[in-house]
Amino acid sequence: MTRPELRLTHTPGDRVELRHEDVTLFSYVYRPEAAWEAPKPYLHPLRTLSGGVVTDYRPNDHRWHKGLQLTASHLSGQNIWGGRCYVHPQGYTPHPERLGSMDHDGFEEITASGDGAVVSERLTWRNHDGDGWVDERRRVQAHHVDPAAGAWTLTWSSSMTNVRGEQLRFGSPTTAGREMAGYTGLFWRGPRAFRNGRVLGPHGEGQELMGTQGRWLSYSGEFDGVDGFATVVFEHAPENGHDGTDGRHPAHWFVRNDPFAAVAPSWAFFDELVLPPGESLERRWRLVIADGEWDREKTEEYLSTLPW
Repeated sequence: MTRPELRLTHTPGDRVELRHEDVTLFSYVYRPEAAWEAPKPYLHPLRTLSGGVVTDYRPNDHRWHKGLQLTASHLSGQNIWGGRCYVHPQGYTPHPERLGSMDHDGFEEITASGDGAVVSERLTWRNHDGDGWVDERRRVQAHHVDPAAGAWTLTWSSSMTNVRGEQLRFGSPTTAGREMAGYTGLFWRGPRAFRNGRVLGPHGEGQELMGTQGRWLSYSGEFDGVDGFATVVFEHAPENGHDGTDGRHPAHWFVRNDPFAAVAPSWAFFDELVLPPGESLERRWRLVIADGEWDREKTEEYLSTLPW
């Protein structure tokens, strides 16, 4: 039996959508949005093969949370995350003069062939005054569509080059003084129904994984409206050097299942990441989006079948 192919549809100035059979697996939205939300492209909705939505969009607690997106909560005094800024010891305060953006410059590739699809994009990260600080080359790839397992895989690759003319300091609320709030980098906001979902890692479970290191982390939640669960698995590519043993800046997991579902493989949880002028920060992650509630054994077994 022939496996249905992936299909991409581009609406210029707005979004690129990926479909498999009658399900839109993702919408990559790149139209500009509200300045106080630090506008940037994002993936929402993101769906399982059965059509279950595993992302949230502009929730009432954080309007700038939009599905799956690359963020920079603290970048040399600027906020390309959105909303209020964390300033120690005052806490979160409005600083509209610090809010920047990640601007879409153009697509280099929008292709689908068989069970693979690629969206490749050029972006500029700008400070509030509009100065370009980072040139990014981004590649979002869908692959390994596996109806038998009820899963498909999304790989996100970004190469970010410092074009500011002086060093850039990537940080987080924790590097600015707030304990255990190291969110920055690739950030996923799960749907409201996923609150109190199950969080697993190779060697731990639940909120104890906040601020820890590990090759992968999974989040399972139960849907409202339709029966069933979904699991989203986040994994570092080998070259990320997430544990810092190869001299790369270490990554730590930011994860919450209360009061909302969120995961980020933070690249600057406890310590700032300093990027000199002209140098590039390169990171690659993959997500497995699966129907059902996966345990640790099933997750490890499935990841072992996916080549990098």
